[in-house]
Amino acid sequence: MLRSPIFLFIIFLFLFSCEEKKTVNANTDSIRLKARTLRDTAINNYEKQNYNTAFYQFNKSKKLYETIKDSANIGYILIEIALIQQVNGDYYGSKETLTEAIPFVKKKSVYTASINNAMGVADKELSLFDDAIFYYNEAIKDYSNPISKYEPISNIAATYIFQKKYDKTITILEDILSKKLLDDKSLANSKSRYQDNLGYAYFKKGYDEKGFRLMNEALEIRKEIKDTYGSIESYLHLADYYSKKDLRKSDENAMEAYKISTRLNSVDERLEALQILISNDNSSQVPKYTQKYFSINDSIIKVRNNFKNKSAKIKYDAQKEKDENEKLRLEKAENLLSLQKAKYQRIVFVIIFIFLVVLITILIRYFRNKNKAVKVKASYETETRIAKKIHDELANDVYNVIAYAESQSLAKENTKENLLQKLDDIYSRVRGISKENDSIETGEDFTKSIKEMLSAYSTNQQNVLISNLESIQWDAIDDIKKITVSRILQELMVNMKKHSKASLVVIKFESTQNAVLINYNDNGKGSEKSSLVKSGLKNMESRIQAVKGNIEFETEPDKGFKAKIILPK
Repeated sequence: MLRSPIFLFIIFLFLFSCEEKKTVNANTDSIRLKARTLRDTAINNYEKQNYNTAFYQFNKSKKLYETIKDSANIGYILIEIALIQQVNGDYYGSKETLTEAIPFVKKKSVYTASINNAMGVADKELSLFDDAIFYYNEAIKDYSNPISKYEPISNIAATYIFQKKYDKTITILEDILSKKLLDDKSLANSKSRYQDNLGYAYFKKGYDEKGFRLMNEALEIRKEIKDTYGSIESYLHLADYYSKKDLRKSDENAMEAYKISTRLNSVDERLEALQILISNDNSSQVPKYTQKYFSINDSIIKVRNNFKNKSAKIKYDAQKEKDENEKLRLEKAENLLSLQKAKYQRIVFVIIFIFLVVLITILIRYFRNKNKAVKVKASYETETRIAKKIHDELANDVYNVIAYAESQSLAKENTKENLLQKLDDIYSRVRGISKENDSIETGEDFTKSIKEMLSAYSTNQQNVLISNLESIQWDAIDDIKKITVSRILQELMVNMKKHSKASLVVIKFESTQNAVLINYNDNGKGSEKSSLVKSGLKNMESRIQAVKGNIEFETEPDKGFKAKIILPK
């Protein structure tokens, strides 16, 4: 047990805490008074070893000091909380709390010295000895009082014992004990501790007689000044000394340390005393000591874990309450600001709404007019095409039939049959033109009508193949779009018959999530792309654009003709 008391700085730090600034703000005074009362009550509970209660009260006090931005008290309380965490074995949590305290304290002050010393204690208990020595040296730099510097210096000496660097321990403690400042009776407690550690270092170094003398003298001083807690350390050191020489005396000293630590509820020292008794194995009570050791060890682990959980919850609840209060203040400020902005926001919203209504109205009219123009254009082009077809194809044939009837004797059977054949041919062509521009079935028989229309172009010389027509869900397609598909396919077939002279036509239907795809391919003579506009295919583009679709043509001389139609669903 070489741990230096980690609570030495409580009263010392309290005396150095800053004076509260006077203020005329009654609310601030009330908060400050409540915070100070909680802080003083926490200190009182700390001294009575009511650590959980003290931890809770320190946190409540800190939260109040945060509202009035009292940095000095916040830093002081965080150091106290860190010391409570060390008492409960939460050394990592202690280091986090000490780190949190740094922004709230002045540099090179008693506060930073205390933080560095406590960081050293935590690292020593975590066996991070080099780190511990670093922090102790930082504490030495921050203390301005020469006597105060002895605390971290002696802690360095104690750490060197753990590292078995006994020569360094002896050098440091011999130097401290040579100072006349320690002759003051008020420092007898510290002097006896330094002397006990020096004797223990001499003993470990092999100077048994000198080591025993120093340790024994330190014990007598501690008895004289009634330093009961310090005497535990002396008895443990003497028990270790006698363990190599006289097991009975070793057990006696270990048992004395155990009794005192039990009375003072110093758990770590009780465990260390039991370890020595068990290691000596010089009594029939060893099984009992072993059982007691594990019982105490399990209990302290459970207690310290419970403390960690409780302290984490206390910190969480305090932070949550602080965040909620801050949130309420922000909400109040935001509400006031929103009231000022509300009027302007409503004006802006009205302006935006009117603008959108006008814009939407303009766009609707624009697209309606545009679609109407496209439809009118498509209708005009259809009418023009019909008129041209009648003029180019039927007018001449009708004139020829009339001339034939006038020039030939109708009394002849052969002449009659030729005349009837010509009239029947004209009738079929008129019917074909009519059918091309007649109303189109868009209901349940749409698929059937498309198939019949396409199949009509299939002859012995021209084979028309249709793929996947029935796989399309035509019920979900708009009637206008069905009519558009029918007209475009019809025009493609007329174009093929009139210009391509193809022997094979393949029309494949496909469906995607958003569109119907129709791929037309024939093996006709094809043409140059530049001549596509002249071939009458521009009418197809007008139709498909009217339903917001797209059509693409691909052709080359002697390589057939292709068309890809994309019809949105």
